[in-house]
Amino acid sequence: MHPGRQLGVLGLIFVVLYLLVFFAGDAKGSFTDRLQPKRGLDLVGGTQATYIATQAGGTPSQEAMEQAKSIIEKRVNALGVSEADVVIQGKNTIVVSLAGEAKDQLKDLAQAANMRFRLVTATTGDVAASALNPASPTPSAAASGNPSAKPSASAGAKPKSSAGAAPKITSSASAGTGGQGGGEAVPSSTPSVKPSAAPSASAGAPAATPSAAASDAPVTADVKAQRAAIAQKVGAKLWAQAEALKAPVDLSTDPKAGLAYKPFATLNPAEVAALSPEMQFNVPTIGCDQLNKRPNGSIDNRDTEVVACFEGVAKVKLDKAKVVGDDISSASPQLDQQTGRWVVSLDFKSEGQKKWADLTREAYNATSSDPCFTAVQALYPNNADHCAVAVVLDKEILSAPQIQGVLTGSSQITGQFDAVSAKKLADQLKFGAIPVTFSAGPAQTISASLGGQQLEAGLIAAAIGMALVAVYAFFYYRLLGSVIFLSLMLSGLLTFGALVFLGRTIGYTLTLAGIAGFIVSLGVAADSFVIYFERLKDEIHEGRTPRSAVPRAWHRARRTIISANTITIMCAVVLYIVSIGAVQGFAFAMGLSTVLDLVVVFLFRHPIMTMFANTKAFLSPRVSGLGRVLRRNSTEESVSSRVKEA
Repeated sequence: MHPGRQLGVLGLIFVVLYLLVFFAGDAKGSFTDRLQPKRGLDLVGGTQATYIATQAGGTPSQEAMEQAKSIIEKRVNALGVSEADVVIQGKNTIVVSLAGEAKDQLKDLAQAANMRFRLVTATTGDVAASALNPASPTPSAAASGNPSAKPSASAGAKPKSSAGAAPKITSSASAGTGGQGGGEAVPSSTPSVKPSAAPSASAGAPAATPSAAASDAPVTADVKAQRAAIAQKVGAKLWAQAEALKAPVDLSTDPKAGLAYKPFATLNPAEVAALSPEMQFNVPTIGCDQLNKRPNGSIDNRDTEVVACFEGVAKVKLDKAKVVGDDISSASPQLDQQTGRWVVSLDFKSEGQKKWADLTREAYNATSSDPCFTAVQALYPNNADHCAVAVVLDKEILSAPQIQGVLTGSSQITGQFDAVSAKKLADQLKFGAIPVTFSAGPAQTISASLGGQQLEAGLIAAAIGMALVAVYAFFYYRLLGSVIFLSLMLSGLLTFGALVFLGRTIGYTLTLAGIAGFIVSLGVAADSFVIYFERLKDEIHEGRTPRSAVPRAWHRARRTIISANTITIMCAVVLYIVSIGAVQGFAFAMGLSTVLDLVVVFLFRHPIMTMFANTKAFLSPRVSGLGRVLRRNSTEESVSSRVKEA
């Protein structure tokens, strides 16, 4: 063999690994800072948030809580956070713990996220400020059935006239797109399938008239009581006047017309949520700030029209939810090879495909006289060609893409996406709906003082143990003890570099459990030395010279070492799969260290022993650590020669 080649490969691995540690990913700061691993909640402290679950009809079922816990865990992982602790406490509480200051990350984890796909039927700018301040510039006009109405930027609505700004949905297999393209082009041939019936009342009726589905929606006794209290708060006359509105108040002709509705601006978000969709949409002093802060689950009812805000500045009226999150089978961000832009690919379940086809047919075949077409012209001036479908997660419109065909299979959402925004939208679509509604409980910061003390004690214990191993190895194996010491050092350096790199790239966090896994793996590595060296002694005892014994001992011990390490790796994999939280961290650390130890075994231990076998020191009983067996062989040879002479 050529030991120099194997040692060179090991050196190359070290160089590449530490170049990645110092320069890859988001490495920044001094070299010392770049060598810092990502530490877990028990070592650096962190944030703990509590979410209290409610469900119509009483306490959520255990199955609903387990599903909610699973979805929250997926959302945590999508943030790039590793070893987050998500647990169910009691019957209706979920506690999430993350290392470091993570309040911003935690705030949206458990939104009552029921995914809904709704046709956009009408829109108006957020005219609340203009209604209360007539001296402000002319507010945006409401899209109340007049195709020529255009929202003005003065109402705060963001202009969307730039080319390509409007997101759209196309088929993944549209003609001329190469199967995965699509861009923003309409399919090459107009779909021949026509709607089997006229659009629903909520989509086909003028926006000024409430749909039957909305006006006839059942109102619970609790909501009736809330509305009665609100009517008393704003005044019975003004309440009746607001109830009689059939379209948004037009402030363009009379800027002071909104002043009469000023009391509605004093309603809190919970009170606004109790109003009918028509009142939320038509009353000019109800703005996006109130709508966006409504309680979770306020617009979850799939069988009624609802009102939401688009990009925080335009009130939007939405049809009944024809497709929901449970109809989606998968969603993923993809880089379109033809256009070089990011898109979000959507696939639906078998039942969802028909619902999706019906919804896209209704949107795609709408004419310019339909309210949904007027609404999309208001949302995307100079960039509107078909009606839009809003993707609604809880109270938020994630996207409102235009429909570019009757879509029956895989679809793509195109728009001004980058890698981050495409992944975020895909994750929100993919992870579906949490089956219960959460209200945020207390969020607190956890101190790492206890973890720091435990870490210090653990490292001291590990150092004492390693020192004892080194002393025993040098005492018992002498020169061979240096091989043990150097191998453990190299294995530790490889593990540390991998830990820093993985923490920076995949978010792996080092916890006390992970440190325990690394220490246990070093013990497994030390066991493999004993197997090899004792096998070496056996070969010498059988009469072979040290030089010839080294390769034979390696050949025989190698299978045992590989088998032992393979069993350890299998145990780590199984433990990682079936466990959660800190136990997963222990299993990952132990498995990673064991794999890297095998690298050191093949690329350092065997070649260095081959090099030692060719030195005079290795043949010396006093230096090599093989003294007893070499002296015994020498004595046996002397006795054998005397017997032959006799």
